[in-house]
Amino acid sequence: MSLNSENILSTQTHPGDSVVTTITGAQHTGDGFYGRSDGLHTIQVTVTGFIGRVAMQGTLAAEPTESDWFAISNAELIAADEDSAFRDGSFMYNFTGNYVWVRAVISDWTDGSVNGILLNH
Repeated sequence: MSLNSENILSTQTHPGDSVVTTITGAQHTGDGFYGRSDGLHTIQVTVTGFIGRVAMQGTLAAEPTESDWFAISNAELIAADEDSAFRDGSFMYNFTGNYVWVRAVISDWTDGSVNGILLNH
């Protein structure tokens, strides 16, 4: 079994003006693209002073349109607020599914930085 590891979202820094911001990352190949049967994906999210949400979306479509994307169940990776322990650090998450494509979504974002999101599958 081969392993793919890639940076799916590079550093994103909120301007710090408390405006609620959403960023949707580009699509990246998931396990289903390669016909693998285990569907195991691992994400590492690194944040600094982050207030917002980071989640994953997936699709089974080979050539997806915007309406083909859906939230991956149990893949809301970070939901950080002013009092959250998730504001700073590096966090790892696993999710399973034979998704052809996956992408990261930052939403409800009001402060801080996402220093990167890595995908292994």
